[in-house]
Amino acid sequence: MSEKIRVLLSEEEVDKKIQEIGEQISKDYAGKQVHLICVLKGGAFFMCELAKRITVPVSLDFMSVSSYGSSTKSSGVIRIVKDLDEPLEGKDVIVVEDIVDSGRTLSYLLEMLADRKPASMRLCTLLDKPDRRVVDVNVDYTCFQIPDEFVVGYGLDYAQKYRNLPYIGIVELD
Repeated sequence: MSEKIRVLLSEEEVDKKIQEIGEQISKDYAGKQVHLICVLKGGAFFMCELAKRITVPVSLDFMSVSSYGSSTKSSGVIRIVKDLDEPLEGKDVIVVEDIVDSGRTLSYLLEMLADRKPASMRLCTLLDKPDRRVVDVNVDYTCFQIPDEFVVGYGLDYAQKYRNLPYIGIVELD
């Protein structure tokens, strides 16, 4: 089986929207420092581009969570694969995700991070699939709401391929 990638959001569209979100975050956090937490692996591309466009001081940290184990269906068990390097207490935190879909993993993650007593915590995502939501998650900054399609590019992958595409594409299997 082969796949084709159809462009959903061009590189220019993605770039423009990340600039807008970076400007909004800069306004919202004027006079403060913001601590970005990237959810790996997919969020890395987006967070790096976003951080470049934020004009207030920025610090970064990374974490990796899994809810799938070795299968393609969620086990319902959330596992921290890589935890944060720094404490969150007293920091203004923005969790940066590539895509919000069911909300299960993210809901658990946000609850766990809130227990670490940040001064504030918001969620920023490149893509939001509200049609897939099964757990309510408040997304503070959204670049794009997209339909329920399997997408790749800008950090999102299909079998570890296509993360490096500079645009968001829909995978079409032949």
